[in-house]
Amino acid sequence: MPKNIAVYPGTFDPITNGHTDLIERGARLFDKVVVAVACSPGKQPALPLDMRIELTRQILAHLDNVEVIGFSCLLTELLEQQNARIILRGLRAVSDFEYELQLANMNRVQAPHVESLFLTPELENSYISSTIVREISRHGGDVSRLVHPMVAEALARHFNPSDDTATS
Repeated sequence: MPKNIAVYPGTFDPITNGHTDLIERGARLFDKVVVAVACSPGKQPALPLDMRIELTRQILAHLDNVEVIGFSCLLTELLEQQNARIILRGLRAVSDFEYELQLANMNRVQAPHVESLFLTPELENSYISSTIVREISRHGGDVSRLVHPMVAEALARHFNPSDDTATS
């Protein structure tokens, strides 16, 4: 019997509580969720790909039907490789919709059999974005309510490798 497989693509730079919320909900809806961490050199991610993949794997280890992989090909090619027909995406606000609709339509042109499914995060995660998390962390702020503790620690080490650098 064919599995109902969804691919949740993103840069996950870093993975946030909002991402985790959507992945956990997707794991209840589908037989398998492939979390596809994009290389995305055009976005110039702050965290290296291997770190983003490893953090994501560790945080999602409690979900038996979730697999985390890295990718650098077209999303429609990845879906074919994974035997998936569903793209899972999150919508935090109306401002996300226009961009996500454009992507969904482009993916439909490339692969007419593929459907995009949009989930909204829980209200407490609706304002979280990786960009905001990176900026707060880059300036030494507390992101512990926005990300898993492993991510907060990794960001602190990445952006502030030594607390001894402060000057008086």
